[in-house]
Amino acid sequence: MTNPLDHISDAARRCVTALYGVEPAASLIQVQPTRKEFEGDVTLVVFPLLKTSRKAPEATANEIGTWLCANDPQIAGFNVVKGFLNIKLSGSYWSSVLAEIASKPDFGQLPASGKTVMVEFSSPNTNKPLHLGHIRNNLLGWSVSQLLAACGHKVIKVNLVNDRGIHICKSMLAWLRCGNGVTPESAGVKGDHLVGDYYVKFNDLLKAEVAELVAGGMPQEEAEKNAPILQEAQAMLVRWEQGDPEVRALWEKMNGWVYKGFDETYRRLGISFDRIYYESQTYKDGKALVEEGLAKGVLYRRDDGSVWCDLTADGLDEKLLLRRDGTSVYMTQDLGTAKQRYDEYGFDEIIYVVGNEQNYHFQVLKLILGKLGFAWSDSIYHMSYGMVELPEGKMKSREGTVVDADDLLDRMYATAKDTSLELGKLEGMSEQEQDELFRMLSLGALKYFILKVDPRKTMLFDPKESIDFNGNTGPFIQYTHARICSILRKAAEAGYKPSVNGAALLPKEESIVHILSGYPDKVREAGLAHSPALIANFAYDLAKEFNQYYHDTQILREEDASVRDQRLELISVIARTLRHAMKILGIELPERM
Repeated sequence: MTNPLDHISDAARRCVTALYGVEPAASLIQVQPTRKEFEGDVTLVVFPLLKTSRKAPEATANEIGTWLCANDPQIAGFNVVKGFLNIKLSGSYWSSVLAEIASKPDFGQLPASGKTVMVEFSSPNTNKPLHLGHIRNNLLGWSVSQLLAACGHKVIKVNLVNDRGIHICKSMLAWLRCGNGVTPESAGVKGDHLVGDYYVKFNDLLKAEVAELVAGGMPQEEAEKNAPILQEAQAMLVRWEQGDPEVRALWEKMNGWVYKGFDETYRRLGISFDRIYYESQTYKDGKALVEEGLAKGVLYRRDDGSVWCDLTADGLDEKLLLRRDGTSVYMTQDLGTAKQRYDEYGFDEIIYVVGNEQNYHFQVLKLILGKLGFAWSDSIYHMSYGMVELPEGKMKSREGTVVDADDLLDRMYATAKDTSLELGKLEGMSEQEQDELFRMLSLGALKYFILKVDPRKTMLFDPKESIDFNGNTGPFIQYTHARICSILRKAAEAGYKPSVNGAALLPKEESIVHILSGYPDKVREAGLAHSPALIANFAYDLAKEFNQYYHDTQILREEDASVRDQRLELISVIARTLRHAMKILGIELPERM
């Protein structure tokens, strides 16, 4: 299928050669969609061609427009606005485009690129359950993976579980002090929630000890560093790295609780991974790289035994890689994990889906890997995204003021159920069908509301607004799809067969085909930008166009059978394109609502 912009570009190139005897450089042929306030489909910007034509802008535009109409049967007319040539494509052109789109069941899927892309997302800590911030991370990571697969790349979805470190020891120590042997089963609580409760409990115990030390005359900053419970947690981390059997046994038990809880949340979100890495298994690789860096003189050891990388010549500061007690930091394990992944998969690009508070971290990661001699460090891309905030402000895990992912999913389901019952859209549906519909609507609302926003922007999440059946929401697109499916079912029952048969298209139908024709380019653009928001908003624009068309146009009641069947084919293509777009976002579209 020739994209309208490509079609006019090719025609304009032939025209310039024919009129002026010069093969124009590709940069001189500039085309764009015609702005809505002007008549036309594609606009050729004439100004770059004036040196070739040696004529005024309007004269050049009229001359090119006249030649195009005379020599390209797919061009129906033109108008000139200063140096802009607005070109109208023929109805037969749009019919041929519709026919070609209809013939491609995988329309929107780009050819295989031969490129391997690894996408790391989720990366939770095992000291707390997943929360709203993790949901944005997971949805972005999954959607970007689907988007890159649609761009023809081989995609490997990976998760790095941060299952070791001082934060884990804090939960373990609080459980030892206050848990009295409680388990998820005995408490009737998901394991990740139980462990998260003890992370919050540790912070409460720490605050109490700090307050006691300050009351005894110790300065606040010194008290925060010397509180006995914090020193005990730090000593537990050293024992863990030394392989202490007792500490390791407790760590394995509590992490097991968390993994089981995570798996349930991932399942509810529709998230899965091709490979899961664990920091406890990769940090030693990072330590080995640090030793290599010391040997090469890339890193240096201070008098206290800590190891650093001096990045001041790169406009940054000095970066700690090993503490003075020999324990590693996040950067250490990220170095080791990156090398292990490249050795395993030889990726062309690795994308880290991590919040924008870690921009500096990934800048440093690339620099250090480069200094260690890994040329593939240039393939690292940090997909930096903004935080999710609530009307009441930011979330804080250690204070227990986060929006829990499981609770949010429950709330979204309840809201979808209440909204559907209020609208009375459940006639003839069994209880099981209703449950499945509420699940689809709640997840569609949540995912779409988050993914329609440019990933780089901080966003405010409003659960009630997200579930609205009108406006730029997931349920609006889901309802649009269900409406199209209903029309197609009735058509099938009446024996009608959708087909592109050359019937004249209405201007609105040509406009919709124009939108559809740009979908592969939109997928390509979104993939290059790593932005599912472009796909989300394309789907909304297409759904909105359909609803306006449906309101103004007869489909099943159209008396001319050829017109009716072609309209059925058009809406079938719309539904299929919506399914492809929303699949990229991880959103299911119901056939009945």
